[in-house]
Amino acid sequence: MVFSEKKSRIFILSVLLLFISPMIKAADGAVPSIGGIRIEFILFAITLIGVAVFHHKTMYVALTGLAAILIFKYVFSDFSMLEHLMGSASKEGEWRILLNLLGLLFGFAILAEHFKESKLPEILPNYLPGGWKGGFVLLFFITILSSFLDNIAAAMIGGAIAMVVFKGKVHIGFLAAIVAASNAGGAGSVVGDTTTTLMWIDGVNPLDVVHAFVASFTALAIFGVIAAVQQDRYQPIISDSNKIVKIDLGRIGIVFLILVCAIITNWTLDFPAVGVWIAILIGGFFRKTPWYEMKNAWMGTVFLMALVTCASLMPVEELPPASAWTAFTLGFVSAVFDNIPLTKICLEQGGYDWGVLAYTVGFGGSMIWFGSSAGVALSNMYPEAKNTVNYIKKGWHVSVAYVVGFFVLIYTLGWQPHEPHKEKQKQQEIQIQKK
Repeated sequence: MVFSEKKSRIFILSVLLLFISPMIKAADGAVPSIGGIRIEFILFAITLIGVAVFHHKTMYVALTGLAAILIFKYVFSDFSMLEHLMGSASKEGEWRILLNLLGLLFGFAILAEHFKESKLPEILPNYLPGGWKGGFVLLFFITILSSFLDNIAAAMIGGAIAMVVFKGKVHIGFLAAIVAASNAGGAGSVVGDTTTTLMWIDGVNPLDVVHAFVASFTALAIFGVIAAVQQDRYQPIISDSNKIVKIDLGRIGIVFLILVCAIITNWTLDFPAVGVWIAILIGGFFRKTPWYEMKNAWMGTVFLMALVTCASLMPVEELPPASAWTAFTLGFVSAVFDNIPLTKICLEQGGYDWGVLAYTVGFGGSMIWFGSSAGVALSNMYPEAKNTVNYIKKGWHVSVAYVVGFFVLIYTLGWQPHEPHKEKQKQQEIQIQKK
């Protein structure tokens, strides 16, 4: 659907009118709301609708929404952006997450180009099974890769391979499956996704999220097969065993170095972007760095940074009591609302089955392209994925797989809420002090 400039102006004017009218009414100094819903949430909802409708202008929509929310908070509260970013004695700032996200999105765009220029993807059609099974094997590979590597990198590598083996014709349903596979693999590993890493840092035992793989692989069996069939009908894998391809081992080495450094700095510093850029700079001494990829990725990166910042500004201070149904609902919420602040609130609240939550907030973001950083990163490579209606319509199997995976996990292992880990840590500290 194409929107004229006139319609775009009408939409923006409507946003401004909705933004201004409650301000005029809020003469008593209270934070204005409509129907009991604070205006920040309404502005954020309008921003998400704008992203879905104006998918060719997502960065501008996100920045407009962020500006409106910031103006609102400055007018009606004692909000400080500096404190929000840098933190205070009682609250952790957002700078670390945003800077890490910035570094990863740009860094992994360069990694994907190194991988593509290595020519390795060009020989993969000769080794992947024929028919739809080849696409499924690729999705399985992405899932395994993301279990020990950041899901953004797994999605970018998977996207680079798909670009070559399918001759540049990748079905949107298969793109949604690549995003889902990268998030599925990270759900049961504390080094595979930002949300699970947050749990680990906060004191959750890494073994307490592993059972998320039960749901992840169940979901993979559903969306993986359907998406692979979609892709095979749209553009099958075409092998050419007679084609002579010279692999650039130097670029493969750079890709490997980037991945290793990301894992090391994620483990030691909780800052994988540092390792990514150290490796990129070192690799520049051996092969020319494809800096031009940053030009291709900057708009998507700014978009996600703006959207994540909008989500972090929402006055979400508590959630419904921890339960299986709450976790299930959060999966759908994470498709439109950044899962990082959701995870933080859940950690503060406690009482969750961390494996179930890791699956819902991690995999749930796959249902819409901007619901996870992996989806946004892949959309930089495949701009057609930004059409939200087509993404949901042709990637419907991801939502179905999410629901089935959740119930399989619940009915096989049940809902097993863990003891609040912070309370457990305090008790251990008290016992140590007594000794």
